[in-house]
Amino acid sequence: MGSVLALSSRPGRQNSPFPLDRPVSRWDRRDGRLPNPGSFDGLHRSCKDVFPQQIEGVKMIVNKTLSSLFKVSHTFHLSAIAPSCYRFHVEYLQTDSDSKDKDSPMLIGEIDSSGSLNAHSLFHLSDRIRAKAVFQTQQSQFVTWQFETEYRGSDFTAAVTMANPDILRESVIMVAHFLQSVSSQLVLGGELVYHRGRAEEGGILTLAGQYSGPNWVATLNAGKGGAHASYYHRANKQIQVGVEFEASTRTQETTFSFGYQMELPEANMVFRGMLDSRCIIGGVLEKRLYPLPATLIMGAFVNHRGDKLQVGLGVNVG
Repeated sequence: MGSVLALSSRPGRQNSPFPLDRPVSRWDRRDGRLPNPGSFDGLHRSCKDVFPQQIEGVKMIVNKTLSSLFKVSHTFHLSAIAPSCYRFHVEYLQTDSDSKDKDSPMLIGEIDSSGSLNAHSLFHLSDRIRAKAVFQTQQSQFVTWQFETEYRGSDFTAAVTMANPDILRESVIMVAHFLQSVSSQLVLGGELVYHRGRAEEGGILTLAGQYSGPNWVATLNAGKGGAHASYYHRANKQIQVGVEFEASTRTQETTFSFGYQMELPEANMVFRGMLDSRCIIGGVLEKRLYPLPATLIMGAFVNHRGDKLQVGLGVNVG
C-alpha cells in the first residue's frame, strides 16, 4: 500500500516496493500442516503480474549495485503527456539470513526532479512480526504518512495500518487485515477500513476468499464498496493468463479485463498483453539484449473508445 488512496482499493503490482510472497519461502509449512496465507495485499498478485504495465514516452533506467548493502538507480523519462522528469532511487538491503525474504529491501528512498519524495522502511522485529512505514511528499507538501504492523502465525496473518493521523484536524484512517488458511487450498479473511474526519466518519468491511488449484488461483473480494474477482491460470511453462472483474458501488462502474503473458526463453523475450471492457488494448515486449546487461522494453496501448494511442520505448541497464 503505497499511498493512503490505495488502502481501500485493489492491490496492485506497483503498490509496494517490497517483495510480498514468493512460491517458496520459510513461511511455507512442509510437515503437512496448514501454510501461512501470506499478505492480504498479495491475494490478487498472481493475476496482476500477468498484465502489462503501461509505458509511455521514452524511458531509460540505469541500475548500479554499489555494495552488498546498497543499490541505486537513475531513471530518465521523456513524456509527451506528463512533464519529463528524473528520478533517483536508492535501496539499503537487509542481509539477515533469518529474514522472511533474503536480501529484501529494508530502506528505500526515491526523489524526482520536482522535489517529490517517497520513503519506505521495512523492519523484521522478530520471526513473525514485521513493521513498515511509508512517507510521501508532493514537492514541499506531505501527502502520506502511514505505519503498518503485521503478524504472521503458522496458518494466519493479521495486520493493522494507520494512515495520515492528524490530531489538529481530528482525522485518521485505520485498516485491519486478517487471513486464515482453512485448508491447504482455501484461504478466508477480510479487511476493515475505518476513516474519521471532522465532516464524516465511517467504515467499510470487505470479505475475501481464495481457492488454489495445481496450476490456477481464484480470488474474490466483496463488500459494501464493491467486488473484485480474479482468476489466474498457468497453461504451461511459457503461457500464463489472468482474468479480472471489478465493480464499484461508489463510481457505479464495472470493468472486465483479460491479460496474458508469454515467455520465449530461447529468444530471451517476455510479452504481456491485455484487453478490457473499456476498449483498451495494450501490450509490452521485453527483450534481454545478451551479452549486454540491458533489457529493451517496447509497449503500445490503444483506447478505441477515447481514440487515444500511447507508445513507449525503454531501456533497463544493469
